[in-house]
Amino acid sequence: MHSPPRITEEEIISQCKTGSLKYQEMLYKLFYGYAMGISLRYSLNRDDALEAVNDAFIKVFNAIHSYNMDKPFKAWLRTIVVNTAIDRRRKDLKFQLNVDLDNAAPLSSNMGTVDNLNVQDILKLMNELPAIQLTIFNLYEIDGYNHDEIANMLAIPVSSSRVYLSRAKERLRKMLRKETQNHG
Repeated sequence: MHSPPRITEEEIISQCKTGSLKYQEMLYKLFYGYAMGISLRYSLNRDDALEAVNDAFIKVFNAIHSYNMDKPFKAWLRTIVVNTAIDRRRKDLKFQLNVDLDNAAPLSSNMGTVDNLNVQDILKLMNELPAIQLTIFNLYEIDGYNHDEIANMLAIPVSSSRVYLSRAKERLRKMLRKETQNHG
């Protein structure tokens, strides 16, 4: 007995470019977990994340003809998923952006505590951050966007992005100290 030939990612994408629904479904199934993991970081709950993923894949299938096969597909998909999830959250985040932060100074430049956290600690504490701080922390620290890109995505001043990131880190430090004292 021999197994059927394995279809490569490139073949699936090429067939998606022809509009094949069968291959679009294959691509969706292949990258669903990856996209969902990204979307969950920017969504209020699993249902919102799923809607963002589905919206992102619709955008992917509508724009796949412009995808450059020489570049990594995951990076292209990640950008679309992040932007779609952010777009869905933008109206919620705008309500939290009611404080003028243009002239606000970062709360602290001491990075030691957060830099020493492991991933599990950060993920546990991150759920307690306000949505705007969590979003900017994710964009900057996890997805690697710079403050100019974040400001553009969220339609906020660059300085606000920096301040929210600083506040998120400071809040994480305080939560870590409190958690350490409670368990120490």
